[in-house]
Amino acid sequence: MSLFQAINTSASGLTAQRLRMDVISNNLANVNTTRTQSGEAYRRQMVVFQERQGQASFGSILQEAIHQYPGKGVRVMGIVKDNSPLKMVYNPEHPDANAEGYVRMPNVNTVTEMVDMISATRAYEANVTAVNSAKNMALKALEIGR
Repeated sequence: MSLFQAINTSASGLTAQRLRMDVISNNLANVNTTRTQSGEAYRRQMVVFQERQGQASFGSILQEAIHQYPGKGVRVMGIVKDNSPLKMVYNPEHPDANAEGYVRMPNVNTVTEMVDMISATRAYEANVTAVNSAKNMALKALEIGR
């Protein structure tokens, strides 16, 4: 794997993890949102990742088979809503309460979101470290050439 491929692979991870942190932040911001534009309680969102595919030319496939490249990075496949059930909280004075006095609350668990945020932060930091290592290797290679 070349240094530029290593940087590109880590850069794709940086972009993906940044989006993941943004979605998690959005979930945390809406932990008490009982009414969205659609009229129902907010539903937790999750980011779906997929391996980034390169060009499928014969030469690229042969090159990968010879050198055993681990991959080309990651891309965001999409952002999906979590279809787990909404929480029902008894609060008859809430404006969104039903006839029995229950309010549909978002299916966002603050602890789960914080754990996901820590995981995304660690993955982001790992990709930064990989980019810096590739950059340092390139600089050392230039020093050898002097």
